[in-house]
Amino acid sequence: MTNIHATLVSFQNKGILLRGKSGSGKSDLALRLITMHGATLVADDRVNLCVQKNKLLGSVPHEIQGKLEIRGVGIANFPFLSQSEISLCVDLVDGANDIERLPVLEKICLQGISIDYLTLYPFEASATCKLIAKISGIISDLC
Repeated sequence: MTNIHATLVSFQNKGILLRGKSGSGKSDLALRLITMHGATLVADDRVNLCVQKNKLLGSVPHEIQGKLEIRGVGIANFPFLSQSEISLCVDLVDGANDIERLPVLEKICLQGISIDYLTLYPFEASATCKLIAKISGIISDLC
């Protein structure tokens, strides 16, 4: 098992792993996915990764179960899943200009497992909608 600095939510039984430096918007984006789109918290700030039956799983360390940091407000308690299969890895970037306009379909290898990959500026109003479109499979490979 490997523990990483990230946030993990589950949307329609598909795990979305949000990676980025401290203050990059991981928890904020997770909060919007949870409160506005019905995602479920798995883990905020720390995620345990492991591979079982050729699937990449993310789980929450016991001491932070159900806890999500709301910057400037405090730590909130949410319903949570203890584990989710990770379907999408998202690296958060500092600005919208850091993202390719029409990227080719990308994959990333984590713990030896290939999963869908996306870069995203988390503070755009459409950020949650972009993630839902990607995880729901309505984004096609344009190239």
